[in-house]
Order: sequence, then structure tokens, then C-alpha cells
Amino acid sequence: MGDSISAGYGIEVQLGWVALLQNKLTDLQSSYVISNESISGDTSAGGLARLEQILTRHKPDVLLLELGANDGLRGLSPQEMKNNLTEIVRRSQKIGAKVMLLGMKIPPNYGKRYVEMFYEVYPQLSAELQIPYVPFILEEVALKSEMMQADGLHPNELAQPLIAEKIWGYLQPLL
Repeated sequence: MGDSISAGYGIEVQLGWVALLQNKLTDLQSSYVISNESISGDTSAGGLARLEQILTRHKPDVLLLELGANDGLRGLSPQEMKNNLTEIVRRSQKIGAKVMLLGMKIPPNYGKRYVEMFYEVYPQLSAELQIPYVPFILEEVALKSEMMQADGLHPNELAQPLIAEKIWGYLQPLL
């Protein structure tokens, strides 16, 4: 469950990191099937609003939660984002799903205080809810122009294998 980063914005879906993870699972003859419920532009509130339908439809064993970047880019309250993400995690765990949080960052031009409050949400959630999290899934690619689309926010197809490998390292112990 995520936003444009997981939905494969600006690239062919089969080249996105989510599809690459599915390919890896298939290559390993795993029975896990990834259902990508990511929507470009989605916020934590949007994810929470559609969560019940997703949980009912897929009954996931593992939920990868990559939301929050659009909350930050819109200047929404980090506390409200944290509340929404907390509720997504709790409801997912209630049906037996393991949840892994995929952390995001926002550009520094939102102001030091806001950026720090935003960044703190992910490690706080991980500690409070005792769930694994990837600190910043775009860490290896965000500052490399050749890995990013022209907008500077979305990774291009060259970045996708690096993102998939980073997430795989955290995901594998949950499977």
C-alpha cells in the first residue's frame, strides 16, 4: 500500500520495484503474491480510508506500508500522518498481517522544524508499534539525477532495482 513511488509513476509498471520484488519471489518459487494497492498522490488519510476494502479483498500476510510523502509535500500535520499510519498498522495487525513501514523524506525547503517532525514519524512508529521499517527507501537514488525523473521526486526505471534490493533485505526476514 503506497503512493506514486510504489505505483511506478512515470515508468512501466512491470519495471517498478514492486514488480521486481514479485519477480524475485517467483524466482525463489515462493507462494507469496504481491498485490500492489498503491495510488499516485495518495496520503495516509487516503490509505486509511481504503484500508478495510484492501484487507478484506487480499487478507495479506505482510503489508508493506509506503505512505506519508504526499502528506509532507502538502504540508499536512505530521501528527495526523502518524495517527493515520498507526491506525493502518493496528488494523492490519488485527487481521494477522505483519507490517513493514517504508520511510520517506521530503525536501528541506519545508522548514527545519517541519522536516524534522516529519522525519521523526517513521522511527517513532517503528519503535512504538514494534514493526520493522526501512529508513528511507530512496536513499541510494534520491540525490543521483541519473536515477530520478525530471521532477526530482520520482525515481526512474534505473533506480527501481536498487530500491527493490534495499526493501528485499528488510522484507526477507518477514517471509
